[in-house]
Amino acid sequence: MISLQKYLSDFYSPDDYAALAAQMERWKISRPLSSAKILDGTPVFRNTMVKYMVLLAAGADLTVSAGKDIPCDPAIIRMLPDFGIRIADEKILREKFDVVADCAGRHINVSSRCGYAELTRSGLEYYRNCRQPVFSVDSGILKRFETNLGTGESFVRAMNQLGFNDFKNKKIVVFGGGKVGCGTAFFASKAGAETFIVDTNNITPPPGTTLVAAQNKSDVIQLISGAWCVVSATGLPGVLAEYVPQLLEKQPLIANMGVEDEFGPVLPENCVLNHKLPLNFILSEPTRINFIDPSMALSNEALLILLQGNVAPGINLPPQALEQAVINDMRNSGKMNKEIDLILKGKFL
Repeated sequence: MISLQKYLSDFYSPDDYAALAAQMERWKISRPLSSAKILDGTPVFRNTMVKYMVLLAAGADLTVSAGKDIPCDPAIIRMLPDFGIRIADEKILREKFDVVADCAGRHINVSSRCGYAELTRSGLEYYRNCRQPVFSVDSGILKRFETNLGTGESFVRAMNQLGFNDFKNKKIVVFGGGKVGCGTAFFASKAGAETFIVDTNNITPPPGTTLVAAQNKSDVIQLISGAWCVVSATGLPGVLAEYVPQLLEKQPLIANMGVEDEFGPVLPENCVLNHKLPLNFILSEPTRINFIDPSMALSNEALLILLQGNVAPGINLPPQALEQAVINDMRNSGKMNKEIDLILKGKFL
């Protein structure tokens, strides 16, 4: 059987994933997940395999679930059995697992003995009435490295890959002022765009970005009329359907940066870059490993906490001490200190 660690060493060094690397060093000795039956529904790309490497080193009996409307890299999926990782099908998903690492609530109906670790904010909506413990990976500060910085950086990278390299003085309208929306606006502004965020809340927009109240429909329509690109990042299915007539008339570039279809079925898939799937998932690495490392490490820690059985039913937030420990592991490599300081100082949501 091929060594997963050896395969990944051709693409990443441990400094690129400092939190997961430190986790692996501890867990390969203590083996805290020994024989635990784990289902992992994290979007499958090459850098996700670093998360799997740590789980396997910790002794987990790992099954990976791919698809279920979540973007993935089919080539990577085909490789997983070579590393001893089972791929779930519908029959396997009817089995009972000890714990489930979910994404976007797609595995809420999978039976879990100890509970669920949900990766996304939108996915929490599926777990609101869950009677089992649910660990919200998205609700702490660590997820901001992925969503503020990683997703924002990958928006610009994906646009560049499609040939849209010149952002200078182009108007970009981002719907949604949460972590993903603010990150997208921040990096678009850094690339030279004139950026606007449309949101119902009175948020503080990132530097170089103007906030427009979603309640002021006429202002929003005027923004769309002059936009080069419109980006969805609210996390709410169909919430932008009311603006589809203007989008079809003015025909700006349209991109989605979340997992939900925020435009609804009235807007054809061929009118949206990447056919309504998150734009950054056209990339071989949708979020760079250094940005996604902390949230994957936290997801792994959540699985261990759930297995220990000390988590209350319902949605639970990440303990501050645990997140600080992950940040300390990140600082040890020295490669992310500037980004850590930016997030901890709360420069944007």
